[in-house]
Amino acid sequence: MKTRAVILAGGEGSRLGVLTAKRAKPAVPFAGKYRIIDFPLSNCVNSGIFDVMILAQYRPQSLIEHVGSGAPWDLNRDFTGGVKILSPYKARNDSDWFVGTADAVQQTFTFIKKNLPELILILSGDHIYTMDYDPMISFHLDHHADLTMGTISVPIEEASRFGILATDDNYRVTSFVEKPANPPSTLANMGVYLFNREVLDKALWEDRHRKNSSHDFGKDIIPRLLKSKARIFAYPYTGYWMDVGTVQSYWQAHMDMLSPNPPLKLYNRDWIIHTRTEERAPARLPATAHVYASMLCDGCYVGENARVESSVLSPGVVIRPGAVVRESIIATDCVIESGAVIERAVLDKRVHVEQNARVGWGIADQNIRIALVGKNSTVPAGYVIEPEGEVGTDVIASDYSESVVRAGQVVTTRRQANEI
Repeated sequence: MKTRAVILAGGEGSRLGVLTAKRAKPAVPFAGKYRIIDFPLSNCVNSGIFDVMILAQYRPQSLIEHVGSGAPWDLNRDFTGGVKILSPYKARNDSDWFVGTADAVQQTFTFIKKNLPELILILSGDHIYTMDYDPMISFHLDHHADLTMGTISVPIEEASRFGILATDDNYRVTSFVEKPANPPSTLANMGVYLFNREVLDKALWEDRHRKNSSHDFGKDIIPRLLKSKARIFAYPYTGYWMDVGTVQSYWQAHMDMLSPNPPLKLYNRDWIIHTRTEERAPARLPATAHVYASMLCDGCYVGENARVESSVLSPGVVIRPGAVVRESIIATDCVIESGAVIERAVLDKRVHVEQNARVGWGIADQNIRIALVGKNSTVPAGYVIEPEGEVGTDVIASDYSESVVRAGQVVTTRRQANEI
């Protein structure tokens, strides 16, 4: 059957703080050389799905530049559909900014249903996982399903963050509740939906005309389909899956990649995570550099007597002699000067941490508290960014009012502060 994948990539991602100040959440860097959207895109092509549409809305430019014609994913093709990026538009009929996940699909459904694909695979653009969708498609057909939902078991203490399902012995969904305060089970909705086209078309059209609807798959579409006795089935997934929608989960996913036995196999040549890359020289480590349990990308340099522990260094990162980086994520072309200490922090692209500055601390603390520094910003010499302190984008030395950024405090440029 012809399957068309639709990746929802319009999220603002406000819980990721400064990481999404200038980009959509799916365009946020991950694991040094990737973007988050690389994972669902690669899952599609590795599953033999070469007809993909991406629905973008919030600050889409970096996402558009990254995906381009789709060549890194072998999606620069017209015969099988290739990749297309769709965004909100103003038409003669009602259309506007997407107000929910279902609304995003409904507003663009004229394009999505072009050439009449039998199945529509709807994916989130901001989850980290590797999944072969082909067995799910077979499961869907074997069960004569109207909708098949990808599901995963989660710890009970985290279940209230997800849509929670119950099923019978044949995997048919018997109940579904979105983000319950008291979860009845630990079977969670992954946000991976496989619909029969006609079922989705009808459900979206009916939802469009419901004035009290939030136009969301989890809150509206699925509960109403369940009430109408539609054939909804749960497809069990047992691999690694992480919703990196918060700073803590984003940081934790990176730490998972650095564990002795990583749950996500980035080095599996049978399931390559494709991405757009640039030419960089090899990473260089002098004899006296100390690097442990870390990932270093091309173009990195770690100076003499510098220490890098349990961290991810993106392309072009420079760690000057004597600097220390622990349990941190350092994005492209950052420079950490001599004597600086970075611990449990996330630094976006082209951050400059000057001599003897400190960003984050307390790796022995069981409470995960992350310091954030936005793109193109400077941390002046000797300054301190406490855990849960945040420096915005394009911040320079004169934007700081004091030399210590406390937990919960956000430093922005004076221009941004005046705009607020």
